[in-house]
Amino acid sequence: MIQQTISQRKLLGVAGLGWMFDAMDVGMLSFIIAALQKDWNLSVEQMGWIGSINSIGMAVGALLFGLLADRIGRKNVFIITLLLFSIGSGLSALTTTLTAFLVLRFLIGMGLGGELPVASTLVSESVPAQERGKAVVLLESFWAVGWLLSALISYFVIPTYGWQTALLLAAIPALYALYLRWGLPDSPRFTSARKEETVWDNIVKVWSSSYRKETFMLWVLWFCVVFSYYGMFLWLPSVMVMKGFSLIKSFEYVLIMTLAQLPGYFSAAWLIERAGRKFVLITYLIGTAVSAYFFGNADSLALLMTFGILLSFFNLGAWGALYAYTPELYPTSIRGTGAGMAASFGRIGGILGPLFVGYLVNRHITITTIFLIFCISIFIGVIAVWVLGKETKQQELA
Repeated sequence: MIQQTISQRKLLGVAGLGWMFDAMDVGMLSFIIAALQKDWNLSVEQMGWIGSINSIGMAVGALLFGLLADRIGRKNVFIITLLLFSIGSGLSALTTTLTAFLVLRFLIGMGLGGELPVASTLVSESVPAQERGKAVVLLESFWAVGWLLSALISYFVIPTYGWQTALLLAAIPALYALYLRWGLPDSPRFTSARKEETVWDNIVKVWSSSYRKETFMLWVLWFCVVFSYYGMFLWLPSVMVMKGFSLIKSFEYVLIMTLAQLPGYFSAAWLIERAGRKFVLITYLIGTAVSAYFFGNADSLALLMTFGILLSFFNLGAWGALYAYTPELYPTSIRGTGAGMAASFGRIGGILGPLFVGYLVNRHITITTIFLIFCISIFIGVIAVWVLGKETKQQELA
């Protein structure tokens, strides 16, 4: 029998471990791309496609599973998506061709793209209003733990045992997903909500006059944040190699930068219930943009590390605020749909970002210019929140 209640701490742990496994997979991808380039002699454009096909899957998954979450429940979708990307990750370790690897990366992306907004919606609907923002940002902080684990696995496992072993280690969450079925209750708001609307009704409602401004703001914000994040972070190890460091050294430096993600999350979690969602989003996005500009211009190891660390700190703090903010702008009946559609549109930016970097690098555009473009993209997101965003701090969910 499934228990009907769960403590906030246990809910955060259960959802957070799923989030952590997701991050392990995405985090390792940036290192695996660099390793595959050497093993399979990939071109820069092919390297870009690996990151982009993952984001195409995430776009499809966020939309499909966001719609499903408002029909069959947050919990069921959370488990399905976790299984999908875990099994896909294990199978991708067995591939010997780029085509097979890309097909599986699409399926992994679908699971990943669906899981993230649904898990944040589940937590958002299950905790009191005065702690909701902090809880969702703390949920997001598991991403940093997963990314850190991915960096450790990539640093110690890939050079010695190969990228296939690293991918098999990422498949472990499949077993954990089965365990989740026994103890995780669904969101109490979803359980008590009437589900009379069709999927199409929910889509139309997201763009109705009542929510149009919020939806437009979120779609711009998600696109700008995801475009810049995947463009910058999937290429970090490769950028370090382009700046003259060995593959092993680049893994080491990115691992150090990754450590800065945790204080980024924790500071955002502390601020979000005190200063509000808009303040945290705007402040941390501006910090991200400035760090990106100076990282692109860095011409010494000290400057690269300093601004790489600041980039991680501010960018991941902003991500935490984004996941806390998004579900709060919609009522329960369309929360999964609204959050999923915003995340899905954002993933288009994740498709274009890595391809864009590959295209520009191949045409000998400098890293300085590339990071300046990401800096401008983030400022567009800042303007969208500043002008169109409304504050939802400690407001009860509808």
